[in-house]
Amino acid sequence: MTLIRFAVQKSGRLRDNSLDIIKRLGVKIPHNKEMLRLESSNFPIEFLFLRDDDIPGYVEQGVADVGIVGENVLKETGAKVKIARRLDFSHCRLSIAVAHANPAKSLKDLEGKSIATSYPNILKKYAKKQDVNLDIRFISGSVEVAPGIKLADGIFDIVSTGSTLIQNGLREIEVVMQSQAVLAASPNLSPEKQQILDNLLFRLDAILKAGDYKYIVMNVPKSVLPDVQKLLPGLKHPTITQLYDPDWYSISTVVKEAEFWTSIEKLKIAGAQDILVMPIEKLVI
Repeated sequence: MTLIRFAVQKSGRLRDNSLDIIKRLGVKIPHNKEMLRLESSNFPIEFLFLRDDDIPGYVEQGVADVGIVGENVLKETGAKVKIARRLDFSHCRLSIAVAHANPAKSLKDLEGKSIATSYPNILKKYAKKQDVNLDIRFISGSVEVAPGIKLADGIFDIVSTGSTLIQNGLREIEVVMQSQAVLAASPNLSPEKQQILDNLLFRLDAILKAGDYKYIVMNVPKSVLPDVQKLLPGLKHPTITQLYDPDWYSISTVVKEAEFWTSIEKLKIAGAQDILVMPIEKLVI
């Protein structure tokens, strides 16, 4: 039987979210933290638990067929793989930061200065594009301490909330790239493996779309029903059911997350009552 090999981070910030989304896809993973290779019992997948930095290379070489990895890691390695889907979790950015006492306001103000980073390739390409010469110093971890111990004039590193920068007396001066978890895929999958991946992507799209919508149910007096109907921005048409009291109706529909609060406020003003809002687990359109 044909299987696809699916690489997952064996430890670190992506692991838990990766395993969570895999379970939401309906794919069972045997519970065994000691094993680095596990086969699903209900889907043709073999999971490989690897170091985050190794995943792009393994996918490029065909050792793994797909893998979940940070977009920043993918860009740093330069691996020739396809981004099958962006997964909308583990959001972060890669930024230039300096000590508060440093007057620099942008990368151009650091011309000829030293920058410590775990992402030298991304920084080198960006600095070249900006026509800025830097002394790039590679550090594999604890980059934030570099300015404080006079190892570098600034840093280039991942920023999520910015709290780590604050704790180390640093401030952000320029965002170089935005990043999130992505599903990377080999560009050379066999037709059989591509079909398995397509089946997986169908499920994944249903989950990702669901996050953009809310399911709402409300009670509406018959007298204002036409007014409320005009305000409903559902996917197609709302479901309208007459209640036991002939002067009242129940309406259910799906609303985009981005339009949610504006829609709810307008519906309430128009006369909708008892508005119930529920998350959507999966949405197939």
